[in-house]
Amino acid sequence: MSSADKTSKTNNAKKEPPALRLALDLGPLLIFFGMNALYGIFTATAVFMVAIAIALITSRLLTGQFAKMPLVTAVFVMVFGGLTLYLQDETFIKIKPTIIYLLFAGILLGGLAVKRVFLQSLLGEAFELSDTGWRKLTYRWAWFFVFLAVLNEIVWRTFTTDTWVTFKVFGLLPLTLVFAVSQAGLMQRHAKQVE
Repeated sequence: MSSADKTSKTNNAKKEPPALRLALDLGPLLIFFGMNALYGIFTATAVFMVAIAIALITSRLLTGQFAKMPLVTAVFVMVFGGLTLYLQDETFIKIKPTIIYLLFAGILLGGLAVKRVFLQSLLGEAFELSDTGWRKLTYRWAWFFVFLAVLNEIVWRTFTTDTWVTFKVFGLLPLTLVFAVSQAGLMQRHAKQVE
């Protein structure tokens, strides 16, 4: 595919409003929480898999493309959710966040090791930062993902399944949002001046 074709394809894709992205991310999690409270972890996992698939298809229909991170997350939900249901072992759905967070951290740090800043390719349309700014932001996000992976391991191994589900729905997302907002100072300091 030529660079002109890629540019045309990118321009044809519609921007996904932030409120819609939040609804598509949060909706399946809230359904997972509700179904776990009513019917237990195995039914919640099955319904969560369906909800994630619907959210992904909805995003594709509205924007004309699959967003990278939700697509990766959906694949992991299908694999680990499928293992949870097939083996009737809730451990698989509980370790899924750990593996996803470590994967994201590995990709970000691995990219930096080979002088590629994957965070810039993911967020570059939304923010204009200096090269130093992108590198610092990438390091911070990578280590934050490692922190979330460790935290998830502590919670699922130490507390009940219901507590872990509550933490997954009402702990991980708010922590991520707080961390993202806390990076505003770094992003302002390293913002490129637009002529």
